[in-house]
Amino acid sequence: MNPTLDQMHEARTALDSPLFEGLRGDIDVSFEFFPPKTEKMAQTLWESVDTLAPLGPRFVSVTYGAGGSTRERTHEQVVRIQQEAGIPAAAHLTCVAATKEEVNEVARHYWDEGIRHIVALRGDPPDGGGHYTPHPGGYANAVELIAGLKEVAPFEISVAAYPEVHPDSPDAQADLDNLKRKFDAGATRAITQFFFDPQCFFEFRDKAAKAGIEGEIVPGIMPVMSFAAVQRMAGLCGTAIPHWMEGLFDGLDERPAARQLVSATIAAELCRRLYAGGVRQFHFYTLNRAELSYAICHMLGMRAKEQAA
Repeated sequence: MNPTLDQMHEARTALDSPLFEGLRGDIDVSFEFFPPKTEKMAQTLWESVDTLAPLGPRFVSVTYGAGGSTRERTHEQVVRIQQEAGIPAAAHLTCVAATKEEVNEVARHYWDEGIRHIVALRGDPPDGGGHYTPHPGGYANAVELIAGLKEVAPFEISVAAYPEVHPDSPDAQADLDNLKRKFDAGATRAITQFFFDPQCFFEFRDKAAKAGIEGEIVPGIMPVMSFAAVQRMAGLCGTAIPHWMEGLFDGLDERPAARQLVSATIAAELCRRLYAGGVRQFHFYTLNRAELSYAICHMLGMRAKEQAA
């Protein structure tokens, strides 16, 4: 197979500069957290927020559990981050286990609290498995949810995208058509599911452009905290794991510091190759741990705003 122009440009740019030399930090980043279940987890979350805030993220988002199981905790953390940390915060909101009016009421409450950004998702079944079935009287899918949210208030809306195809989609074209409908309904940007092959993202970005999608498509980056956990998540969302990755984490289960170094190296190299291919926006799935994401941003040339000043 002949290399594409994107591949050749990425390879040339990556090889011409040693490691991360010369990267100017001219990127925009955002970070994703999940709502804590315990006081100790809440402390870890806020330590992460404090660590990442000086990088000046354009927003941070807080996830929403399957079936709306973390609705109150999501709301609490989103509002607190925006009000106390001074970072634009986005709340995840799904269609699952709620009527349209119940979802709209949550959205109105966010707007009244000063939240202007929603991550609008179809959502997963409450049991975490099985076939998705729309709630009676609820929004059937993300496209309907986006249109409904736009009627509630002029929210900025981020949506999900799947470079390796959503597990429920019949094929790649149907998945791309659905993404186009999300943008047509009012989405501002799409954030991708995590992936490990930069060419997968480049090809998806090109196909989206050919499909008439003009909105921003931001790569979602998942630093690997646990290889076993990433295997489980990848299996659920259809992400391919490179054959070489398991060997790099082999033997590190009881060596967390070494595992973090390996994880940061893999994710930073993925970001470097994306950067070499023209990407300037990144979204990090932090798993409420800041150091890996901070290290990767640092290697991409970002510095704390007060330090840069």
